[in-house]
Amino acid sequence: MSDISTSPQDQKMFGHPKGLFYLFFAELWERFSFYGMRALLTLYMVQEIFKALVERDTATAIVYASYGSLVYASTVIGGQISDKILGMRSSIFLGGILMAIGHFVLAIENDIAFFLALAFIIMGNGFFKPNISTFVGSLYEEGDVKKDSGFTIFYMGINIGGWIAPLLCGWLAAEYGWHYGFGLAGIGMLTGLIFFWSGIKKNVFGDKGLPPNQEVYEKKVMGLPQKTLIPVLSVLAVPVIAYVLSSYKAIAGGESFLGDETIVGLIFKIIGIVVIIYLGNIMFKATVEERKKLFMAVLITFFMTMFWGFHELSGSVITLFASRNVALDGIMTASQTNSLNSMFIIILAIPISLLWAFLSKRNLNPRTPYKFGLGLVLAGASFYILSISGASADENGMVPFAYLLVMYFIISVGELFMSPVGLSKITDLSPKRIVAFMMGIWFLSSAYAFQIVGFISKQLAIESTDANVGGLETLGVYTDGFELIAMYSVGAGLVVLLFGPLMKKLMGNVH
Repeated sequence: MSDISTSPQDQKMFGHPKGLFYLFFAELWERFSFYGMRALLTLYMVQEIFKALVERDTATAIVYASYGSLVYASTVIGGQISDKILGMRSSIFLGGILMAIGHFVLAIENDIAFFLALAFIIMGNGFFKPNISTFVGSLYEEGDVKKDSGFTIFYMGINIGGWIAPLLCGWLAAEYGWHYGFGLAGIGMLTGLIFFWSGIKKNVFGDKGLPPNQEVYEKKVMGLPQKTLIPVLSVLAVPVIAYVLSSYKAIAGGESFLGDETIVGLIFKIIGIVVIIYLGNIMFKATVEERKKLFMAVLITFFMTMFWGFHELSGSVITLFASRNVALDGIMTASQTNSLNSMFIIILAIPISLLWAFLSKRNLNPRTPYKFGLGLVLAGASFYILSISGASADENGMVPFAYLLVMYFIISVGELFMSPVGLSKITDLSPKRIVAFMMGIWFLSSAYAFQIVGFISKQLAIESTDANVGGLETLGVYTDGFELIAMYSVGAGLVVLLFGPLMKKLMGNVH
């Protein structure tokens, strides 16, 4: 008879469930793979996949935006399948394996392989990402005061992965070739899965994360048990997603029956209309108090979408700006600049959380609307820094690296003002009967953010027959674009701050 406890709460490390640290390393390596690949993606498309196209920047913008939107939208579906059929363990394994396949397929020098690889990563992320975060919460008993600090430790793993991955994958890609960088990302994903598997073998998760209903898990549909059918359908969906992603060809060439619209963009517009109608119906039936809070939940989601839309330009337009117009002088490569945001988050997370604690003791901690307003103003300020960098450009149109460093510092502060509080406020403001629906909307907001990324990236696309275009040819396009982004972001932030008192009233007792 085994004497190993089946309760994860009984196995402690530094006062936390032991399973937390296995999930910490699993997520660290998964994020290593994700951000390592993302750091290379835009430059790889511009310099390799689409190098023969004059509209290479436009094609890259379309594919990057579609990929980003589908990556985040897939988490809503993956989370539902996990809750109803697979359970968290099986979902994490399935997602991790699909993502690892995607990263390794990226290491194959072939255009078809490229789109299949992105599709594998989209499918895998849908199963992996929402479940590992939920798994962390399940390790703690209801009301455990250490739960928040447990999530802080876990999210530190995310940022460590996001910090070191661009540095290592970017270095490998620069020294030995793109596919070595992508291959290292794949190894990172496998490493994460090994950590997770070892946690299961050591029983640190107890009975957590198992299928919610074994009968449903084993139930046969179309002749296959659902535990087998879902992985089969996931793999069969890969070529379909790859086809959707490759639809850039018609749009970049001006031949699409949809005009300038992508298939992914059209799908998200339809989803948006359906969500608005459904929300309108909910608000119509809600009480006055519920309606006020729900309106605020929608507003918070809208402003967060705008913030992420500007923030996620770091993997596209800002990476291209770094490559074409920043004097990196051997400090780091353009792909490695993707590590700066995570680096600043690691440095600033504890000081800013201590600042909120300090202000709370003096009843000066700003309410959520003011934090959101300040976050948007800071995002705008970060792009304003880039917009004025042109004044310091040398004769070759290259600006000092310091501008990029300051930009990432400011936008990281803005992120810490907004991101940590957003999710908890959605749960507080939403009526209990639709919390799950509103959480889905919150996760979809990141998908819609990439539609903003795609729109801006297409506006700032450089059309040239020169694959190595840069310098004075591109500087003005980028700095003018950054100035416009700064104006929109600061403007939105000031509107939020101006209407802060009204928003506070609408939120009622929610801080």
